[in-house]
Amino acid sequence: MISGSLRRRALAAGALVLTGALALSACGDGDDSGSVSPASSTSADGKLAALVPDAIKSDGKISIGVDASYPPNESVDPGSQKIVGWDVELFDAVAAKLGLKTEYHNAGFDTIIPGVQSGKYEAGVSSFTDTKEREGAVDFVTYYSAGTAWATLKGNPKGVNPDDACGKSIGVQQGTVQVDDLKARSKKCTDGGKPAIKSVVRKQQTEVNNDLVAGKVDAMAADSPIVGDAVKKTGKLEIIGQVYDTAPYGYTLGKNSGQFKDAVLGALKALIADGTYKKILTDNGVESGAVTEPAINAAQS
Repeated sequence: MISGSLRRRALAAGALVLTGALALSACGDGDDSGSVSPASSTSADGKLAALVPDAIKSDGKISIGVDASYPPNESVDPGSQKIVGWDVELFDAVAAKLGLKTEYHNAGFDTIIPGVQSGKYEAGVSSFTDTKEREGAVDFVTYYSAGTAWATLKGNPKGVNPDDACGKSIGVQQGTVQVDDLKARSKKCTDGGKPAIKSVVRKQQTEVNNDLVAGKVDAMAADSPIVGDAVKKTGKLEIIGQVYDTAPYGYTLGKNSGQFKDAVLGALKALIADGTYKKILTDNGVESGAVTEPAINAAQS
């Protein structure tokens, strides 16, 4: 298993979502179910579409692994049971620019990169941080910048300080860089003769959010757009400290996918140039992480 992401987790059963007018039945895994969401209004670019390998474009769609428990980036809408979020909306536009539709498979975060490697998925779209370790397994096309943020109940009743959280209980999601971050911070505590940090690790970020709202943990740490969304939607939380360890999100693509990464990169650049990219981020309140120069395999560490 490849580790070191600004994200997440273990296996989560879920839904397959087909974006676009093409109605396909759920395929592959027994834990998938199907639903349809609207097609992107983005028009195709013939030159970029020509870069997509035949093996990917032959069926007119991209099969995508996603862990849809990370709002506002990707989550399951409780009413429609469709996979939604700005991350999904943006990749829908990328696919449309390439003349393709999108088929999302809800899966455990830790299973997506292996799924891309094996060919089960043609892409992973799940707020993956581009790291050098991961680049050994898959290729990345970067599209956003996020860091780690902390939140507590309003008023910070437990007096949590991210730089000195010794003895506090902190919620994090399984498989994320925040888990490793807390381990390092906890070791610093115990090396200094202070009590360890109690990491409360959950499979899904929504569980972490709920724990904090219910007062079951003293604070939580997660990606900055996820913490900001939880603060906004719950009305019961506040951000403490500063965002740190900022790094790029990237779409994960197979090492053997030929020019697919060039096609995706070109589509992103086109969406930035025509304003679609900025509009999607702004409409979802996450424009602070916008990038101007997407890149292939641009890990910082």
